[in-house]
Parts: sequence; C-alpha cells; structure tokens
Amino acid sequence: MPETPPVHGDAATVVILRDGPDGVEVLLLERHGRGSFAGAWAFPGGTVDPEDGIVGDVGDSPHEPPLAVRRAAVRETLEETRIALDVDALVGLSVWVPPQRAEKRLRTWFFVAAYPGGDVVLNDGEHVAFAWVTPAAALERHGAGELVLFPPTWVTLHGLLGAEKAALAVADAASRAPEFYASLQLFAADGKIEAVLWAGDAQYENEAAIGPARHRLQVNGLPWVFERSE
Repeated sequence: MPETPPVHGDAATVVILRDGPDGVEVLLLERHGRGSFAGAWAFPGGTVDPEDGIVGDVGDSPHEPPLAVRRAAVRETLEETRIALDVDALVGLSVWVPPQRAEKRLRTWFFVAAYPGGDVVLNDGEHVAFAWVTPAAALERHGAGELVLFPPTWVTLHGLLGAEKAALAVADAASRAPEFYASLQLFAADGKIEAVLWAGDAQYENEAAIGPARHRLQVNGLPWVFERSE
C-alpha cells in the first residue's frame, strides 16, 4: 500500500436510529452546496475541538475513542439538530481514515445511538434539509442520482440494511468491536476513482494483484456496488 500522509485530528459522527413503519430509519442531513462535502447527505457530526478535551484523556487505542471524541459527537449533534444525546448512550460503530489524497485527513469515529426524541431543528449555517429515511431508501435514491453520499455514509447505510428495530441495531453494534477502515482509492486509467478499497481486498497493498479477495466499494458508476469476500 502506498505511504499515506499523517492524520491531523479527529472527528465524530453519530448514526441516530429510530423505529419507522418500514423498519429502522436513520437521520440524514443535507449540507449546503459549498465547503467540505458540499451538497452531500450525511449523519450529524464534526471535528473534535479543544473544548471537548479533558486533561489526561489520551486515547491510545486506535479502536477506543477518547472521551473528547464522544463529547464532540454529543456537542456537534446538539449544535446541528438540537437533539440532546447522552455520552454514555453512544455505541462505537466504526473508525474511518481518509484516502491518501484527501486534503483534510481527519480520523472519524462513527457512533450509533437510539433517537431520544425531540424536534429536529437544523443549524441553517451548515445544513439545508433533513430526512428520516430507511437505509434501503437512501441507497436507492443515491443509486438513482437523487442524493449525494460519500463512501463512509454509503457503507454504513449498507451495513444497516434489513434492521427492523433501532434497539436491536444498537445492541448488535455494542456486541462487536468497532470496525477499522483505512481507505485506499483505486484509480482507473483515465484518472477517475474506480473503487475505494479496505484491508482484506487483494489489491489493497498491491494494485497489480489479481487475487479474488474483495473488500471494496465500486464507485465508477451508479448504483455503487459493495463487494466483500466472506
């Protein structure tokens, strides 16, 4: 795998779940058409700020977030949606490290939490719309070109397909260690991104490899296709 630049900070994202008539629904927010992730639909979250830190809270493990990350997840969710979450209600879901060419390389911790209730009130400075939607419906709309998703959001939604109850989905996440995704982009001959790869894919450490193992998201055309060998 090519040498990647260092990570320069942390961010936190919260996948908020509630029960809906067609199964579990997730809260997605649509960003403004400017700045980072312009126009994309994503989960609430943002960068860990100095105010979130606690003296001595180092968090040495790459799979166990320091308390500052959890505090940032709660703070960002409140700022963006007015939904008040409890730090202890956050369950670690995954950890994402951006691709090698990303301009802003922040390690992002994904949490899952059950919706505690209350109205969603958007921060107009960051988002223009919100939706409660099933993972299947969100992926279908993305595949039809109706909304923009980035790979971490897409893969997270894909992992929630078939979930029937929010409480069960949160409990399932709590029973497993958060999965670690260090993303690697695979480029086609024309310079466009063909796929995003993760550990376990035959080409992850050697683009010339032809082995059958797959752990990737094909992004060279809609709908995107997720491949993962057993």
